[in-house]
Order: sequence, then C-alpha cells, then structure tokens
Amino acid sequence: MELLFLGTGAGVPAKERNVSSVALQLLEERGATWLFDCGEATQHQILHTAIRPRRIEHIFITHLHGDHLFGLPGLLGSRSFQSGETPLTVFGPKGVRLFVETALTVSGTRLRYELNIVEIDEGVIFDDERFSVIAKRLDHGMPSYGFRVVEKDLPGPLLVDRLKALGVRPGPIYQQIKQGKTVVLEDGTVLDGREFVGPPQKGRIVAVLGDTRFCEAAIELAREADVVIHEATFAAAEQRLARDYFHSTTTDAAEVAKRAGAKRLILTHISSRYQGEAALQLLDEARRVFPNTELAADFASFSVPR
Repeated sequence: MELLFLGTGAGVPAKERNVSSVALQLLEERGATWLFDCGEATQHQILHTAIRPRRIEHIFITHLHGDHLFGLPGLLGSRSFQSGETPLTVFGPKGVRLFVETALTVSGTRLRYELNIVEIDEGVIFDDERFSVIAKRLDHGMPSYGFRVVEKDLPGPLLVDRLKALGVRPGPIYQQIKQGKTVVLEDGTVLDGREFVGPPQKGRIVAVLGDTRFCEAAIELAREADVVIHEATFAAAEQRLARDYFHSTTTDAAEVAKRAGAKRLILTHISSRYQGEAALQLLDEARRVFPNTELAADFASFSVPR
C-alpha cells in the first residue's frame, strides 16, 4: 500500500504544485490503483509516474470544485486508448454524473470500458472481501466528503514450525489447518487448526479528507488511522481567512490528527502563496501540535506499512 501524490496545490495550478489528486497504490493487495480527486492535468502528472491508467479501478471525488474535478473527463477518455478495458467506478457527490456524462457526450468521447458512476451520501459506499470505504460530509462551501479506507483484517500466519515439530509435512493438510479446521493425522492424532494459526494481522486505515474547515466529521474519519491526508491551505496565522473560505490551517489539520489518535499526518492542498521556506514553515507549525507530520509535494510517495 503506497500513497503517490499527483497534485498538492490549492485552487489553481502552480509551477511547483499541480491541483489536487492522490493515488492509493494497491498493486499487491488487488493489482489496482485508486485515485482520490482528479484536478486539471492529472493525466499529465501520471505520465511522470509508474501508474498505469488501465489499472485505475476506482476514482473518488471529494467535491465538485474544479481544482478537484476538471481532469476527470480527459483521464477517462485517455484510458480507452491506453489498454483500459476493465470496468471503472467514479464515486462522488450529486452532480458528478451530470458533469461526466455532459463532458463525454459534448466531446463525442466513446469509452471502450464499462463506466459506473455512483453519487454518494454518508455511510459505507464500497465494500468487498478486502476493503471498505466510508464517506462523511465535511464542512465546506459546497458538499465535500472525506473517505475512510479500511483494509479488513487478514488471517494470521500458519505456525509452520510447530507443525513440523509434530512431524506434519507440508501439503493440502496445511490449507485445512490454516482455515481453522480440525484434522486427523494418519496416526490418529487430532489437531485443532485454530491452535496452529497466529493472531490476525490488523488491516490498515487511510483517511483522505476533502476541503474542509476543522470539524468533528474529519476527526471521526481519521480515528486511529495509519495515515491521514488533510488539507492545509493556510498558515496558522490565517485562521480567519481559512474559516471565511471554508478551509483549514496547518494547526487545524494537526489538531484533527491529534484528537483522532492517528499515527501519521500528511499535509496537502497548499496555497501557492507558500513557496520554498514558507512551505517548510507550514510543516513546522503542524509538527508543534502533531509531531509525526509530513508535507506532501508533487510526485512524493509514502508507504503505508502493516
């Protein structure tokens, strides 16, 4: 599991930061990439990475402001010409269907794959045997959502050394034991499979939050998360400006991570007014409240260890 930032700026593209998009690479877990937001020129940013558009399985749109959305029609269209044949689902607030369908229809774009569009509300918006995604509405000038990606716990490892010590040789019986079944050996010995499997491996949690003021919903989504991605459009001294424009400061983001008991915070959606040393000052401000904070940059990647 790896996070790769494709755009980390706020509002409009800048030389150092493109507008919002972050990829959650799940290549080992499901051979797929999930994209969160798709600002203008996201597909151009992808060209500088190892991401393959045909492997993009889901795209989650936090809200419908252009800096989070305008790259979506282009990426969807280009995917058809890049061997993209598997289904793709776009999740987003009400209105995302009209936006996508209008853009594709007016431009005469025909997709060679199945496109599903799901207009979301709060609650579980995706669930399968490996992952679930929960959405909550945040506090922004238009409907804006945060997403909590939960990897389900994995079965514990088979305690092979203990089995070998009992003379149990590798084979189909190992699979039965790992499933917790009771098995009978050739000599009549009865083994309870549950006694030969280690504790379950805790699944990871990643919270990706859209544009927002400081709010309780953000804290709930970030609760005990391994990684929280939170906007930090403004410095701490610009609290009034942040509130007026429905955004967060560095200390707002850090306070969310702190109150949520999260393990790690990554700041993104940085205003172009903060360049060079000024951007590093944003990081210092957040770290005074939540020490394990990092500042995202375009093309920066962060692994999410188990």
